[in-house]
Amino acid sequence: MNKGDLIDKIAEKAGLKKADASAALNATLEAITSALKDGEKITLVGFGSLDVAYRSARKGINPSTQKEIKISDKVTVKFKAGKELAAAVDNKNLKGSLKKDDKKPAKKK
Repeated sequence: MNKGDLIDKIAEKAGLKKADASAALNATLEAITSALKDGEKITLVGFGSLDVAYRSARKGINPSTQKEIKISDKVTVKFKAGKELAAAVDNKNLKGSLKKDDKKPAKKK
């Protein structure tokens, strides 16, 4: 699902025009981005939480050359799914479509 698909779903579920759903989604994303830039934690009960975290500089390996590289420090966003979201995606159909080492579900046709 991409942003356009999400806007369509929001418009459909909330009974809004696509332009209104787009404006609402953009405002939401701007508010989330602004809060995270200010170092705030965002908690959406039942959905999950977003927080910023510091990652120290470290050494890594370039997979194509196998040479050691330096990865610089940075601030990143961490997401933790809430109980309701985690329970909603933990279903037999999704489990069956995921391979043991895959992280993405199989595409629907």
